[in-house]
Amino acid sequence: MALLEIENLRVAYRAGGREALAVDGVSLSLEKGEYLGLVGESGCGKSTIAKAILSILPPGGFIAGGSVRYEGRELIGLSPAELRRIRWRDIALVPQSAMNGFDPVYTIAFQLDEAIAAHKQLPRATRRQRVAELFELVGLSGERADDYPHQFSGGMRQRAMIAMAMVLDPKLIIADEPTTGLDVIVQDQILERMRAIHDRSGNAMLLITHDMALVSENCDRIAVMYAGRIMEYGGQDVLRRPFHPYTMGLCSAFPDLAERSRELISIPGTPPSLFEPPQGCPFHQRCPFATAICAEETPPLAEVAPSHVAACHHAGMAENFRMRASEPATWRGG
Repeated sequence: MALLEIENLRVAYRAGGREALAVDGVSLSLEKGEYLGLVGESGCGKSTIAKAILSILPPGGFIAGGSVRYEGRELIGLSPAELRRIRWRDIALVPQSAMNGFDPVYTIAFQLDEAIAAHKQLPRATRRQRVAELFELVGLSGERADDYPHQFSGGMRQRAMIAMAMVLDPKLIIADEPTTGLDVIVQDQILERMRAIHDRSGNAMLLITHDMALVSENCDRIAVMYAGRIMEYGGQDVLRRPFHPYTMGLCSAFPDLAERSRELISIPGTPPSLFEPPQGCPFHQRCPFATAICAEETPPLAEVAPSHVAACHHAGMAENFRMRASEPATWRGG
């Protein structure tokens, strides 16, 4: 049994009398100890999945269908009290706005201690020792535990938020764009620390990002999202030998140190409106390889290689597409 199983999840938002389907039939699973990367452009539904798992959708958001099971237990429909027992203890979140996630009027140590006390009946000295252990785990000096959030740099606050996520040693940590707003050196330090924590603790991690390099370096399996749907899903071959043109486009848009002279290629156009989604494959309007069937029928996720699925009508042409996708003229329509 998988640690986390998401099956045919559909999440929508109501705004201005209309509904937008932000997550459209997503199915994913996460095994114990696994590191899964969820990657895609901004607005594709990645963060909505994280919020749906924990039932913390913003006003106007609601789960329109599907299932989210943690250790076989259905999470959708649980009472607020039941969900509070699961959050932090079993599933923790490093949110996208982690640098501003602490209450400015309390010390970091107080806020970590409060989280422990809310879930476990432990002596204060034991809780304090746990805070010191967490600071060491994320690479912070224990002497800074009684500082206030404003006394920490952005990178230090990010590390402290990771410590907050680890406070009850959850089996699953969801990291939603955990390095947003940090410089590249601090980003690398944060992700290296998260990988070390993952390797040491055996916790499962769901890394949500738009950065292909991050998932390439850190994740065991990778799911590529576009317009609320999974386009491709599998192991590292998703990036090494992609079968979906969208994945090919993302790979071509990121630099490769082994090919420094290679021109970076952007995907023309913008994602479709979720209020008025197009018929057929959601990527067909931007895809240089699209044909008539792509505009008419939505392709299902189908196995293209062992433990590797893609939603493309022309997956059998992937080898040809890969060669052409590396040429800027392909995406310019030349």
